[in-house]
Amino acid sequence: MQRVIHVLNGPNLNRLGRREPEIYGSTTLAEVEAMCRDAAGDDRLVFRQTNHEGQLVDWIHDAIDQPADGIVINPAGLSFRSIPVLDALRMVGCPLIELHISNIHRRDALHQHSLVSTVATAVIAGLGARGYATAVRALRELIEEGAHPPNPPS
Repeated sequence: MQRVIHVLNGPNLNRLGRREPEIYGSTTLAEVEAMCRDAAGDDRLVFRQTNHEGQLVDWIHDAIDQPADGIVINPAGLSFRSIPVLDALRMVGCPLIELHISNIHRRDALHQHSLVSTVATAVIAGLGARGYATAVRALRELIEEGAHPPNPPS
């Protein structure tokens, strides 16, 4: 049975390869997508990027309604301030991996405390663009194991 995996990307990730290469590297978003498709194997991969908070919320809703078997999300700057993204992710009923290209814990104070981490099954940060393929492979394993997202704190 083919599973459905969503890889959702937030603001400015369309600029990968050109944006602050000392932090984000030189890999483009198209290259990231190719790595994810390879890691997904026979599973169906839905790969999306937006610069708009509401669009990301709509795509999270799509993943809930389809339903997705698992989600990898790099909410980028929305990780740290977006209550709407957090609230949408609270409704996810499948494994959820939060991904960051940089190690957010080594960055400035504004980039260290992700709201999304409070509802994620797992967090991957600091592996660069290769973290995406790692996340997709890990997500496939979590799905096979029947993992569920943790109950978020109330």
